[in-house]
Amino acid sequence: MLTKKRYSVIEMALWSRWESLIYLIYAGIITVLYEVLDFTFLHVPWTPVALIGTAVAFMVGFQNNSAYGRIWEARKIWGAIVNTSRTWGMKVQDMVTIGHSEVSISEEELKSHKKTLIYRHIAWMTALRYAMRQRKSWEAQHKAMTNREWARAIHTPEEISSLEDNLMLYLSKEEKDYVLSKSNKQTALLYLQSKHIRILKEKGLIWGFAFLELENVLEELFTHQGKTERIKNFPYPRQYASLAYYLTRTFVVLLPFGIIPEFSEIGVEMMDKFPRVSKYFIWLGVPFCAIVSWAFHIMERMARIGENPFEGMPNDVPISTISRGIEIDLRQMLDENRDEIPKQFPEAKNVQM
Repeated sequence: MLTKKRYSVIEMALWSRWESLIYLIYAGIITVLYEVLDFTFLHVPWTPVALIGTAVAFMVGFQNNSAYGRIWEARKIWGAIVNTSRTWGMKVQDMVTIGHSEVSISEEELKSHKKTLIYRHIAWMTALRYAMRQRKSWEAQHKAMTNREWARAIHTPEEISSLEDNLMLYLSKEEKDYVLSKSNKQTALLYLQSKHIRILKEKGLIWGFAFLELENVLEELFTHQGKTERIKNFPYPRQYASLAYYLTRTFVVLLPFGIIPEFSEIGVEMMDKFPRVSKYFIWLGVPFCAIVSWAFHIMERMARIGENPFEGMPNDVPISTISRGIEIDLRQMLDENRDEIPKQFPEAKNVQM
């Protein structure tokens, strides 16, 4: 997530420089063919080009709205995970007690149970964010060259360290091996949570109503997990994405055949008033073609990038930062030493991960 006010003009230009160069060269070639080599048959009436442009605008607008909807829904889901995580920490602290226990238990053992439940929840968030960072075939991070440049410049925490290394910090060796043996590791962790609180209930460390309350929180976490997995595993429908892609490419290919002759006709009309410069007026069509092509292309590309809010690109939901923030909150609630609590992940190039 970009944390500064806006992208600079230079950043936008660098992000789209290769496409802009292609559009300039392409428009220049059509102009040379039309003006220098007198290929005047390279003329497409402006009306059909404008109609295609209108269709492209509708399709790309729809795609951008859908992409924004996916980003905003993802952010709401992770906001809900923040709230439910804090609720889990609060209820574990206050509902796991010796008040209903029939057997004697030390305060240290009680704290150990609470710490295990909190740490296992942090492990669940860790497993979930690693699952969200897994690359899918339809994602865009490593497709365009400038996207790959961003990926080389900023690295998500999930690229720097492995899930196994992180789980070692929160789970026992037996639990870590069990979780890593499952395909859906975050689900396995919630099952372990449910099993643990059932054992505590049987020991009398959780009374019946508190057990149901904690189970309800786990149910909420399952719901949040399912929602975020749905966005990750179900892309923006490919038929709409494909149609917007092909329509945009068709429009930018046809655009010079409509604009260049228009500028040529304007130059002819200006012959009487500006005889010296009117013959060069057609060349103004080259930058105009490039600008219009760039505008349509950049809108379509922004929609493609925004479809997948968990890739780790600058416009995505900062799930690593959110997860670490929850971890810091929960461990502070355990009254851990400040030096033992990890720091927030640093920003890279004004981007939160």
